[in-house]
Amino acid sequence: MGGSASARRVCADHRGGINWLSLSPDGQRLLTGSEDGTARLWSTADGRCCALLQGHESYVTFCQLEDASAFTCSADCTIRRWDVVSGRCVQVYRGHTSIVNRILVVENQLFSSSYDRTARAWTVEQGQVTREFRGHRNCVLPLAYAARQDALAAPGPETAAAGGLLVTGSTDGTARVWRVASGCCHQTLRGHTGAVLCLLLDVPGHTAFTGSTDATVRAWDILSGQQLRVFREHQGSIICLELTDRLLYSGSADRTVKCWLADTGEPLHTFPAHGHSVSALKYHAGTLFTGSGDACARAFDARSGVLQRVFRGHALVINCLQVHGQLLFTASHDGALRLWDVRGLLGPPPPARRPAATRSLSLSRLFSNKVSCAATLPLQPA
Repeated sequence: MGGSASARRVCADHRGGINWLSLSPDGQRLLTGSEDGTARLWSTADGRCCALLQGHESYVTFCQLEDASAFTCSADCTIRRWDVVSGRCVQVYRGHTSIVNRILVVENQLFSSSYDRTARAWTVEQGQVTREFRGHRNCVLPLAYAARQDALAAPGPETAAAGGLLVTGSTDGTARVWRVASGCCHQTLRGHTGAVLCLLLDVPGHTAFTGSTDATVRAWDILSGQQLRVFREHQGSIICLELTDRLLYSGSADRTVKCWLADTGEPLHTFPAHGHSVSALKYHAGTLFTGSGDACARAFDARSGVLQRVFRGHALVINCLQVHGQLLFTASHDGALRLWDVRGLLGPPPPARRPAATRSLSLSRLFSNKVSCAATLPLQPA
């Protein structure tokens, strides 16, 4: 068993649970979004709160931090853009008619998903809706994007990828691939028998990985819509995914993480030791960090699965993890952001066999019961 660690700093300024934690591209700032309806900017150097972002009329569900702007979305049906220096709100994006679950900012485009069963594309500067993606029969949760040039790196129909491809997952049990340029659905990925809670893209391989309440992970060709393989070992909902160096990690409500060969679906390792559902995953420099409903974070050797360290101190589920330099940042539903020293854990990462652009989006609010799939009807096999 791994040893325990004490927090280097505890930041408890929020008056409600923290639902998401985002790290700026330059690694200098963190952004937290909270149940208290606010977001906060923090320095990664010392954990100091740099700005309080106030304006939402309900809890903040998700956030993304860029170098010059912070983006937040909320149960008040809006998205906001903030200046990171002044903390001033510079744009409000209005149009969704229910809770905004996720946002994704890429290539000067803003994408969003909502309980209103739609995803939308917006202009970042003007705040105007440019596309509405309609077709899901229930709320839309995770989002991922493949740029046009990346999607066309492999053989496939060029017209499908013009303008890029947006992939969405829904509690209706499907994922959909959308043509951003036209707003049309290019493929519907059918096969799951439960809600799709998380997804990520291996863009060079034009492959989507989806995790579901049906306890499976599935791999799909996003150009053809073909289901490539099914990962069956878990005994509970798949809550989060991480992909690195052709290894896929899945965190589950069955209290384990599993490591798979992404290209074959072969299971390699099981990471036990969690006392509750695994709610967050982050791979960094050969170490796999996990967050759990048991209020602990853990560090495992990513290759062998050996537990190296346990981080205790939170009182409730850990919703998100980030790593920068020699620090681990954990955000919890107890309202605290904690900074942990991870020196002695991190080694050089193994050389990548193939570059991969991935994005892992987990349904951390499954535990706070506001953005959950508890109310969805049972799904029949597609």
